[in-house]
Amino acid sequence: MKKLIALFAVTTLASTGALASVALSGAAYVSYDDNGTAASATTYDADITIVGTGGGTTVTIVSDVDASWSLTSVDMSTTIGPVTIAADMHDETNTTADDGDGDIKTDGDDRSVTVSLDVPIGDATIGIKDGGDVVISGTFSGVTITHTIQDGDDKTAATASIAGMDITITNDAGGSTWSIGTTVSGVDLTLDSENDVTAAFGLAGNTLTVTHVGSRAEVASTATHYSTESAAAYTTAAISRDLTSGATLTATYSTLDDSLTLKAAVTF
Repeated sequence: MKKLIALFAVTTLASTGALASVALSGAAYVSYDDNGTAASATTYDADITIVGTGGGTTVTIVSDVDASWSLTSVDMSTTIGPVTIAADMHDETNTTADDGDGDIKTDGDDRSVTVSLDVPIGDATIGIKDGGDVVISGTFSGVTITHTIQDGDDKTAATASIAGMDITITNDAGGSTWSIGTTVSGVDLTLDSENDVTAAFGLAGNTLTVTHVGSRAEVASTATHYSTESAAAYTTAAISRDLTSGATLTATYSTLDDSLTLKAAVTF
């Protein structure tokens, strides 16, 4: 694996002088929340994405720029014949506080290098990460399956479109989740295994989205994560409209705290 990482480093140096194009995009929003009976709050966010491409090599840099310039992610991918090498080069700083939302206990180094080989084994692709995980993915009869072989924690995900329904099923270390999305009479509906239901449809030039989030039971702590507190069910109703200025205005009401949030967002 060290030889693979060294090969990737050499490839990176060789490709930097060949970057032929750079694309810049971003997004920003300002949001006002009356927070129901609590004190109101205004939040801001702005992000910039830079994508550099040269031949078969792509570098993607995402930065949060609303308060100060800080990296969100840095990714690079390149191809050498049938081999694809992808590197996540940003070590994210994770919250490690025991505040009831299941944070990890130790902030480790989450950078990684993945080497994938497109080999003629049906429609499958085989990849290996520098941590030793093996990923096998492919599409068979319209069903896309990804299986990750990890030390005592295998994960399998399957997605398919059947009779107008988009179905996703995931089994992670023995625990299964699923989601279904479809459109009925112009209404986009989604349903998942946690009893969450979302309906979105057009309304007089606006988009109305109604979401019900099911209750959550307490999740016990594990060797790597703190416990997650239980949460009551709630419903939100959001009306959004595209403005002539290019921005999107969204008003959201939540029964969780009887709050109204106004948000203006733009992408470029």
